Amino acid sequence: MSRKVTSKVPNSAKKVSHAHNRTNKKQNLNFQYVTINGIKFKTTAREARTLRKLTSK
Repeated sequence: MSRKVTSKVPNSAKKVSHAHNRTNKKQNLNFQYVTINGIKFKTTAREARTLRKLTSK
């Protein structure tokens, strides 16, 4: 079982066609599974990069 680290939520936006019809769309987060010190985390790609940098020092 993995732990969720992030508190970010998906963005909502409008998709606008050439005829200016507007429909709702959702921009999901780029979730990655990262194992650090034997613990599995579900986090975003940017936070995974930060965690890797912090643990490599």
